[in-house]
Amino acid sequence: MTAPVAITLRVNATSHTVTVAPDMPLLWVLREVLQLPGTRFGCGAALCGSCTVLLNGMATRSCVLPVSQVNERDIVTIEGVLASPAASVARAVQQAWSEGNVAQCGYCQSGQVLTAVALLRGTAVPNDNDIDRAFDGMLCRCGTAPRVRAAVHRAARLLSERVSGTDTAIPSANPSTSPPTTP
Repeated sequence: MTAPVAITLRVNATSHTVTVAPDMPLLWVLREVLQLPGTRFGCGAALCGSCTVLLNGMATRSCVLPVSQVNERDIVTIEGVLASPAASVARAVQQAWSEGNVAQCGYCQSGQVLTAVALLRGTAVPNDNDIDRAFDGMLCRCGTAPRVRAAVHRAARLLSERVSGTDTAIPSANPSTSPPTTP
């Protein structure tokens, strides 16, 4: 490793200056230095997708990306996606994941969710081939790929419904904030 240097990062809309080796993978800066554990270590070779973050809106594997290469770029982790410019898409993905019971053990889910967010921000109505390409190399040991695909399609429909005004969002469980019902 090389000598530590000060590097300024924009993570989840907050500026952080860290003093680390410039070749340290972004994953470890996020997890160990900034204490953002939602980005997971899976393989360390960018083959599984558990370490995926959004880098300037693009799904990016953080385990092999030297932190020195992300200077002046926006990094969004699973912890910050609901407060990011991608929040409306992330909410639709979150709802679709919940409705479809996508997560099993959950280990790969932060990478899966962020990959879905990036895909839907670039392709409003993805087909199966678009989804397969976006999720190529994403590994889920629990075998949830069919549910992931269905959830991405569902999230796209939710986003379309929200734009068209036929929103089918999950109603609030809190009666004090639920819309009134008519008999």
